[in-house]
Amino acid sequence: MHSILPFLLAMVAAVVLLEMWATKLKIAYPILLVVAGLLVSFIPGLPVVKINPDLIFFIFLPPLLFEAAWTISFKEMKKWWRIIGSFAFLVVFFTALSVALITSHYIPTFTLALGFLLGGIVSPPDAVSTGAITKFVKIPKSIAAILEGESLLNDASSLIIFRFAMIAVGTGHFVWQEATLSFLWMVIGGAGIGLLVGWVFVQAHKLLPTDASSDVALTLIEPYFMYWIAEQLHASGVLAVVSGGLFMSARRLVFLNSASRIQGYSVWESFIFILNGIVFLIIGLGLPEIVSGLHAEGIPLSTAIGYSLLVTVTLIAARIISSYAAMIATLIFRPSVAPRASSPKMRFIMPLLLGWTGMRGVVSLAAALAIPVTLVNGMAFPHRNLILFITFVVILLTLVVQGLTLPYFIKRTWGLNEVFKTESEEETRRKMKQGLKQHVYEFLKNKYDNELNGHAGMEKFLKHWEERTKASDDSWMNEKTKVIFVELLEIQRQYLTELNKDPKIDEEIIRQQLYQLDLEEERLRII
Repeated sequence: MHSILPFLLAMVAAVVLLEMWATKLKIAYPILLVVAGLLVSFIPGLPVVKINPDLIFFIFLPPLLFEAAWTISFKEMKKWWRIIGSFAFLVVFFTALSVALITSHYIPTFTLALGFLLGGIVSPPDAVSTGAITKFVKIPKSIAAILEGESLLNDASSLIIFRFAMIAVGTGHFVWQEATLSFLWMVIGGAGIGLLVGWVFVQAHKLLPTDASSDVALTLIEPYFMYWIAEQLHASGVLAVVSGGLFMSARRLVFLNSASRIQGYSVWESFIFILNGIVFLIIGLGLPEIVSGLHAEGIPLSTAIGYSLLVTVTLIAARIISSYAAMIATLIFRPSVAPRASSPKMRFIMPLLLGWTGMRGVVSLAAALAIPVTLVNGMAFPHRNLILFITFVVILLTLVVQGLTLPYFIKRTWGLNEVFKTESEEETRRKMKQGLKQHVYEFLKNKYDNELNGHAGMEKFLKHWEERTKASDDSWMNEKTKVIFVELLEIQRQYLTELNKDPKIDEEIIRQQLYQLDLEEERLRII
């Protein structure tokens, strides 16, 4: 323990330093982390990083999925649910099928079940990688929402494929009737359990005398409870965390106060950053050990690299083909919901861009490491080291090749911002703030008209909202005006909640303004 602890602390420090360096270089930090982990792994004397396969899903996936469910725009998910659903389920299955057919044909003794196992592992793109890459280039919010929604749901679909493939590899047979019933229970049961557990935690937050610290502590354990309970009942723990996270996210203004929301945002941002950073470092650190496993099995490194390149090309091609198939199907069957492109060229480019955003990452690594060393009968798991090697190389190649070229492609397609006819963020913010100002001013005039006249504090209060300026000191803020101020903050939250129902308004802008209101309320508490 004393030997591994400094190494773990050094990993966290390396994650922070590499992220700062990546920001300066304007590249995605997962790329630097993977490369750095690979280089560091060749330093002699370092301890070997090993994670229990039975714990890898439970340690990393629940909080990563829970945080993603809290940050995604549910309104955008509903708006583009057809595209998100097709990419999250149909494209994942098509990708897994393509990998299964190719690998079972070209890799000796590689069965179709092993091909589906590998396909389930490498089929889901990684939202963290895409988000880190698009941080430095501007893309339409709708495309970002499609990518986020896809990554949130495709984890569940790919892991379901992974689970059934594991059963087929372990038992040697596959019963479609049982698989269909199991699939339905995993999907319906997982979503239902997540909603039920999420509702229980919402009630706990509302009824228990919690403060900001205890609220944040509860949110840290909630995804683990959702995942564990669903897995114990043989349902999908991933869907449980996603559905429970979406349920609680939509009600955050109800059961969390402003202090809990502010502290929770900071804690979760740091927590997820560390988790993601450690995982991407592990990707690089683990590759040399996998290579030694290949040598033990008698598989030449050049042969394994060739298989990895074959799978990587299959993944990229399958995603691009699926993107164009989805666009064509939408134009034929539902042209009314197809994205409005500014030109035929832009309509052609958008599926290519979506197809090129298939960087693999955390979920693929977790699934690969979760493969047991031996089968139930005690025999060695077939081709485990080869599957791990292919997964590691696929992650590395998609991160480096697609990750480094994606910003270039986006910049070359600068007109892509016109694909979706939406007003600029600046114009949306201006209208929103003007609406807030008018709404609050009318509320004050209607409710406190009699108290406004002749009261210096109330007149300053009205002037504050009429001119959107702040007084040089807070001496005018007595208990009466403080109560009204808190009431006005709540009125603004209600206004923003109603405004968010407008499909033209970006939900991220609404959330940023809500966060500003939380900061104002906390500032008010210390006056």
